[in-house]
Amino acid sequence: MSTATRGEPFAHPALFYRGEEQYTAGTVPFLRDGLAAGEAVAVAVPGPRLELIRAGLGSSAAEVRFLDMTEVGRNPGRIIPGVLRAFADTHSGRRVRIIGEPIWPGRTAVEYPACVQHEALINAAFGDREATILCPYDADRLEPEVLADAWATHPVVIDGDRELPSGAYDPYRVIARYNEPLACPPDAANLPFDAAGLPKARYFAVQEAERLGLAGARLQDLTLAVSELTTNSVLHGGGSGTLRLWAEGGRIVCEVQDHGRLDDPLAGRRPASRDQPGGRGLLLVHYVADLVRLHTAPDGTTIRFYLGR
Repeated sequence: MSTATRGEPFAHPALFYRGEEQYTAGTVPFLRDGLAAGEAVAVAVPGPRLELIRAGLGSSAAEVRFLDMTEVGRNPGRIIPGVLRAFADTHSGRRVRIIGEPIWPGRTAVEYPACVQHEALINAAFGDREATILCPYDADRLEPEVLADAWATHPVVIDGDRELPSGAYDPYRVIARYNEPLACPPDAANLPFDAAGLPKARYFAVQEAERLGLAGARLQDLTLAVSELTTNSVLHGGGSGTLRLWAEGGRIVCEVQDHGRLDDPLAGRRPASRDQPGGRGLLLVHYVADLVRLHTAPDGTTIRFYLGR
């Protein structure tokens, strides 16, 4: 891990591993080096991998913050503000060292674009921070296309005993490539709305979600997300929009489409400051939803979120 962290305030290497032995060989010494240097250290990986790292660290594990990425990072859009920045900001003024594994075998095709966009956006979110974020990739079980995207979203790739600069590194190209139009089923319930119609839009969303089987706290999450997104459409998206809901694969899907253009790729992924009067709408949606997908173009923006029933 020598060249990955030398001379730069921020380092973002990918680790290609094959099997448990390579996984611990690539992660445990990385963490021990951080502890020896007096850095704040955290690990956010899928549960079984947490236990491998914890066992490898032995008594040093007590000095490390452990998080199960299948829980805290189920929605990839929540990882930067809720995991990475949350840990780094808690240790302001001190270099941090984090292992984050947001892409694992079992991530679905619906989730993957949000995952790879997250990996690309880490570089913008931490470009001026004193931090090293190592991202493991299961090179045996992930598709070749996923590994190719890892080369494009990480300036350095560690593969076995080789540490290689990436000639394919181009995170903004990746962000643009996965800014995909989002197809909507023809039978989705839909409602156009404007400023006067915001209460009706919220009522419509609740009624449809209840009909589709959403209840309790999940229904409250949907109400909050719909309120934030429809209000944003009125204030920043041309004054009106269209709300749609449907059921898909055991989840309720809701989207808001308007005529605004979202130019900031980190919108909704920055932690809100205490003195910030607004601008928290999309951030709140990321926190309550299981997944958020977004498509923006010159003629409008669609924000889609998923909630398990």
